[in-house]
Amino acid sequence: SINMGRGTRKRDEDSGTEVGEGTDEWTQSKAAVRPPDQLELTDAELKEEFTRILTANNPHAPQNIVRYSFKEGTYKLIGFVNQLAVHFSQVGNLIPKDSDEGRRQHYRDELVAGSQESAKVVISDTENLEEDEEPKELEAEAGSQTDVPAAGAAEKVTEELITPVQPKERMLTNKFNFSERASQTFNNRLRDRECQMEPPPRTNFSATANQWEIYDAYIEELEKQEKTKEKEKTKTPVAKKTGKMAMRKLTSMESQSDDITKVSQAAKIVERMVNQNTYDDIAQDFKYYEDAADEYRDQEGTLLPLWKFQNDKAKRLAVTALCWNPKYRDLFAVGHGSYDFMKQSRGMLLLYSMKNPSFPEYIFSSDSGIMCLDMHVDHPYLVVVGHYDGNVAIYNLKKPHSQPSFRSSAKSGKHTEPVWQVKWQKDDMDQNLNFFSVSSDGRIVSWTLVKSELVHTDVIKLKVEVSTTEVSEGLQLHTMGCGTTFDFHKEIDYMFLVGTEEGKIYKCSKSYSSQFLDTYDAHNMAVDAVSWNPYHTKVFMSCSSDWTVKIWDHTIKTPMFIYDLNSAVGDVAWAPYSSTVFAAVTTDGKAHVFDLAINKYEAICNQPVVAKKKNKITHVQFNPIHPIIIVGDDRGHVTCLKLSPNLRKMPKEKKGQEVQKGPAVEIAKLDKLLNLVREVKTKT
Repeated sequence: SINMGRGTRKRDEDSGTEVGEGTDEWTQSKAAVRPPDQLELTDAELKEEFTRILTANNPHAPQNIVRYSFKEGTYKLIGFVNQLAVHFSQVGNLIPKDSDEGRRQHYRDELVAGSQESAKVVISDTENLEEDEEPKELEAEAGSQTDVPAAGAAEKVTEELITPVQPKERMLTNKFNFSERASQTFNNRLRDRECQMEPPPRTNFSATANQWEIYDAYIEELEKQEKTKEKEKTKTPVAKKTGKMAMRKLTSMESQSDDITKVSQAAKIVERMVNQNTYDDIAQDFKYYEDAADEYRDQEGTLLPLWKFQNDKAKRLAVTALCWNPKYRDLFAVGHGSYDFMKQSRGMLLLYSMKNPSFPEYIFSSDSGIMCLDMHVDHPYLVVVGHYDGNVAIYNLKKPHSQPSFRSSAKSGKHTEPVWQVKWQKDDMDQNLNFFSVSSDGRIVSWTLVKSELVHTDVIKLKVEVSTTEVSEGLQLHTMGCGTTFDFHKEIDYMFLVGTEEGKIYKCSKSYSSQFLDTYDAHNMAVDAVSWNPYHTKVFMSCSSDWTVKIWDHTIKTPMFIYDLNSAVGDVAWAPYSSTVFAAVTTDGKAHVFDLAINKYEAICNQPVVAKKKNKITHVQFNPIHPIIIVGDDRGHVTCLKLSPNLRKMPKEKKGQEVQKGPAVEIAKLDKLLNLVREVKTKT
């Protein structure tokens, strides 16, 4: 702030003029000229101080700049205004003295000035020497011969003074051994590649936003908000009673109107691209990696862990079923439930793709745990599941709703115990979908989808063949068998095998509902899985909680091979590429791979698959075309593993002979092993 000072002045009483203190007499005689517009102020007004504040604000700067905010979608007032006003600017070439360039320039000027001064000194010395040259020559002639060297020394001095002083040249290192070499190289020719494409369509859009247009837009938005509030108030309580169906319709309408559905396909592709970049090293291993150590070991192989599939919604739910899609070879279904009958809660059906390991392609939830599932061969979008509460349901992947398309009920004859396995069958004569189920209640049921309803037919009821207990009144009590697993023959449609909790395996027929074709005393504990060989029509395999895996010929009641794995066996699976290769998983977290053609006494691969010891492996499945397996555990995780070359050996090429491949070769390979076992049994 600048205080405007007050000058102490005296007002002349006679003339009324202001006279300054200390003025001379000659100035007092002069009369002051008074401007006509000067104010007449009193002494008090003159003594009053006025304070003025100078600010750096530009008076011409605009104060009401409004810009559009894309973040909030509204026009907002700009609070900061630039107050700088440039009155004069000029581009110069001045260099600061302290800068590197300034110091270099100063150093060059000093060098030039020093060389000029040295040249002046040399020229002045030579002139002085020329003036003194004549008397020195006379003295030299009159003098003795001993003075001649002194004159020669003087000449040398003059020569040295006449020559200008040159700055010292910097010596290069290795000066005499330096050699410069050059070579001519071939320059690659440049190629220009061009591609022609249609330019994307463009449209020019321009508009002016006035204040009244902005105002009208806000008014329209407020009117819309008021209308929505009125609609909510006018809703009657009757609409709330419509229940879940109305909510479903609303959610479906919202989902249809949602813009995300328009880009769902593109978003899925982008998500897979991101996952492929994220898991690029695993994808490279899946496609190209082969364990080189297998060349140095003939009888052993390894499993390489690849992707791990898990979902937060399926935490603390065990993997109870695995199944590859018969059409899309990278897609597989996972059923989640619980084998602990004391901890039964909910169930999940998840479908994963190897192209996107981070998130499932489809997610379905159920009130009861899913214990088994199967995918239709001809209709790969249909998935049938069996629940812990005895119900069966069909999910349609083309209609990804949370509820199944078809479901059994108590009226339609659902099981009274958990459903342990389901299998699709060929359509019946009327082209109706058909599948079978087995449960702990001893019933094997055929389900047919007729006019959007599931119709059941009991194929067979399992009965334990023990001596009946007679009651005093003479009644006989028959105990029902508990089915745990079954499998249908690959060629004979009517034949199928059933495993029970009692450890027996029954060979049954769809035609006979009251009698078994054969009975095998297979295991001492519950049979966890039975599976026909994909090549040999007589061979099947079974596993049990009694730690054993057994391979059978269904025409012989005794097993051909028995393997003890030192832990309860959860599941077994035949390899699709060989008749002698199969895999088994145990509750101690290990995966076992056998190849009977290489070693018929023990597994050629025993490898822990899960990290924690308490984590139990429940199921295993081979991929139909790729050399990989998937295993599931009781924590809800599914791990993908690649088989090393020793675990999928093919027949070796012989000189001059073509390698024979096909089902006949695989059948002959397994027949050879079975004949050896049969010969040993006949001899004993």
